[in-house]
Amino acid sequence: MNNFKTILFFMMVVILSSCEDLDINDNPNKVSETHPSLLLTNITTSAFQVKGTGAMYASRMIVQTDGESTAQFYKWDRAGFGDYNSLRQVTKMIEEAEIIADNSYIGIGYFFRAYYFYNLALTFGDVPYAEALKGETEDLYQPKYSTQEEVFIGILTELEKANSLLDGSNIITGDPIFNGNTSKWKKLINSFRLKVLLTLSKKEGSSSLDIKNEFASIYNSQAIISAPEESARLEFLDVVNSRYTEFNSSGYGSGLYMASTFVDILKEREDNRLFAIAGQTKNAKEAGLAINDFNAYEGGNPIAAYNDVNLLAAAGKVSKVNDRYTKDPTAEAHNLLSFSEVQFILAEASVKGWISSTGAQTFYENGIKANFKFYNSYAKGYEEYYTEDKATNYIAGAKVNFTSANTDAEKLELILTQKYLTSFLQGGWNMYFDHLRTGYPEFPYLGSDTPPTRWIYPLDEYNNNSVNVKEAISRQFNGSNDGIRELTWWLK
Repeated sequence: MNNFKTILFFMMVVILSSCEDLDINDNPNKVSETHPSLLLTNITTSAFQVKGTGAMYASRMIVQTDGESTAQFYKWDRAGFGDYNSLRQVTKMIEEAEIIADNSYIGIGYFFRAYYFYNLALTFGDVPYAEALKGETEDLYQPKYSTQEEVFIGILTELEKANSLLDGSNIITGDPIFNGNTSKWKKLINSFRLKVLLTLSKKEGSSSLDIKNEFASIYNSQAIISAPEESARLEFLDVVNSRYTEFNSSGYGSGLYMASTFVDILKEREDNRLFAIAGQTKNAKEAGLAINDFNAYEGGNPIAAYNDVNLLAAAGKVSKVNDRYTKDPTAEAHNLLSFSEVQFILAEASVKGWISSTGAQTFYENGIKANFKFYNSYAKGYEEYYTEDKATNYIAGAKVNFTSANTDAEKLELILTQKYLTSFLQGGWNMYFDHLRTGYPEFPYLGSDTPPTRWIYPLDEYNNNSVNVKEAISRQFNGSNDGIRELTWWLK
């Protein structure tokens, strides 16, 4: 009996020891914490990708000939809330950065929050903001919608926080954009603040936002993107999962061609950027026309019936998009915010009197020169067309020369037109939103089918958050019309 008790005792000791070992050993396949640098890489590469063709159809840069493009003919309806999936990753990065008390990643996290909410607010109007992304922490799965005005106030506040949090921060890892240089992130953040404020130019008199003075304060006291090499851009590599976004894209097949709106603006100004953006027509190639012969390029009318354009294309009379975009795995870097765009932002602000008006011409010309330099760096085989001398001669042209503009309206048209010409496969929907805000450049449309001002809310919101989405619609549009031509706060 005593031997049995002894054996039982030792068995219990072994069992308890085993349990203790199980308690203290972590499963190596389940990491309880993730360093924010691992999240930052995916967040940045996702945000900096080329945004596809939808915006270019709407902005009269390309046309479709094998069917009717809803974006081209302004017949779209719903958009999705996919940006909230990206915001969940940003939230996770901020949480992991808070665990290790690293303000660098928290600050950059606030920038990406501002970036995604900026896109969401412009796309829809009112969106979940104050109560968004709290499903895991507060079991809040049906967030109320913040007003578009509240979202923009929040965006500017978060960008200000981001700038402060990066003061004196350490060099960060996992950064494919600035290679860990936090001072360049600060310049992006402050430049993006200027962009947001200019986006709200119609609300210059708003009591909740001191837009004009805030813009001037940032410009006069904060570091911003001040050279082409400081542009916030993603460089592509000829490596799996790192190649140019449109490389080998099937979307540029037989039915996609250049739009006459965009091509004609370039031709009228004898703008060499046409050569790197568009391909020669089939007829021009067969006739042996030179690359730099402007007669070698034609666009299809974006408001003509698609089959009418298709017949012209089949006859060899319409240009395709230059095939370097789909055949070159490192075609060109993609800018989230370029030096050129910042210069055009400053030029417009200068004309509006937000900052000194004497700098408008310099900013304008700097933006053009920098974009020529961009194509000189990335458009392989076309470098000779984008030298400094070519840019200087172009700026002196009759339809480009800033000194030929006598009124503010004429100056703004020059600035917005040149900003538009830098945006082919760059910046997503930026130029479409600029057109809604300023009317420049002019986009042709059929009859009363004016350019839509927003997208309809996702169907999932009606199914899963109906009370709050319906309340937002009623508040914004004085009823229940969730329509694509309803005006939201920023355009009123």
